[in-house]
Amino acid sequence: METLFYDDAFGRIQHHFPDLFLSVFTSSGHIRSARCIQKGIPYTTFEPESIPKMPNELLAVVDEHDRIITHRPRREIHALSLRHRAVHILVFNDSGQLLLQRRSLKKDLNKGLWDTSAAGHVDQGETYATCAPRELEEELGVSAALTALFKLEPTPELGMEFIQVYECVNNGPFAFAVDEIDELRWLNRDEVDERVDRNDAALTETFRIIWRHYRSL
Repeated sequence: METLFYDDAFGRIQHHFPDLFLSVFTSSGHIRSARCIQKGIPYTTFEPESIPKMPNELLAVVDEHDRIITHRPRREIHALSLRHRAVHILVFNDSGQLLLQRRSLKKDLNKGLWDTSAAGHVDQGETYATCAPRELEEELGVSAALTALFKLEPTPELGMEFIQVYECVNNGPFAFAVDEIDELRWLNRDEVDERVDRNDAALTETFRIIWRHYRSL
């Protein structure tokens, strides 16, 4: 039998069990097909790139005073519930309405839920002040003068994030990131109040906490 494996380990398996299965790999390593030689045994075809992956950028791990201890991958920080940093931005229009984003169904966390106008982790080498305008540009395609409002302490409900909250005024139009956001919507403040007061499950818990704090100012 001609060897069709490019990987030595798989080659050894094929050599010792030639009648069990035959798999064909492309030079890029993507599985094109896999099938059993023995009759009646089903096979499955899959593409590894189709499996959702959590972004794994390096983020700062901080202590209880928000001082940087080290940097570790995002996936590891979330898995171990380590303290880290994030920003959230509340975008209002000239009429005082709040812009909410519905998180993409492709997201690993809170997929399909309504959240603050823009948000994201503070990457390695960034500060809150440099992260916020970057997130605003990346997620909504706009720039604006940002005002720092308050910083929330990390709790399990907030995903162990120190969250610096900003606000700005921008009427759009917005060019939102389709891999991050499925929809944008303007809401009157009283409607947001009502939905937060009844703990609307369509809103992220983080947004509900942020909005309650914002309304208490």
